[in-house]
Amino acid sequence: MTAVVSLLHTGYVGDTVASTVAFVRDGDRLIVTDPGMVRDRSLILGPLRALGVEPGDVTDVVFSHHHPDHTLNAALFPAARFHDHWAIYHGDVWEDRDAEGYELSPSVRLIRTPGHTPQDITTLATTADGVVAFTHLWNTATSVGDAYATDLDALHAGRERVIALAALIVPGHGPAFTPDASTPR
Repeated sequence: MTAVVSLLHTGYVGDTVASTVAFVRDGDRLIVTDPGMVRDRSLILGPLRALGVEPGDVTDVVFSHHHPDHTLNAALFPAARFHDHWAIYHGDVWEDRDAEGYELSPSVRLIRTPGHTPQDITTLATTADGVVAFTHLWNTATSVGDAYATDLDALHAGRERVIALAALIVPGHGPAFTPDASTPR
């Protein structure tokens, strides 16, 4: 089984900021990554509905980290389980678990990738075209560093790890890109 990936909203960073929000379908798992700040919530919900998915159908939401620009619209998905670096939250249940290697579904897993924050994680989705990584190790495809990083050494090590795994990278605030020799490490 392989996952199917759709970008719901391509983020940006500058005078204004919005997160890149994605949707992953893997069997009965309907996953949204980083439903954070966007100009209008319809920019998330419209593309989701165009895929035939209502907000209440979403089973899981993954936060790459806890900054509001990546989490602000989480409440749009009332039935979802929420995943971060150390737990799963659902209703009033807090289930401790380490994100490293955690499998959300047969084709989707989480790995720890600190750097931007100590708690950053990356979502890896195995698709028919290879592994897609949803990560905040890059703001955009050309981000050499990260002015807000808490640990640049960890960020660069995480980039090397993700580049070795991913055929496509979806950064925190920009369009997806295919890593190559010019990708900042």
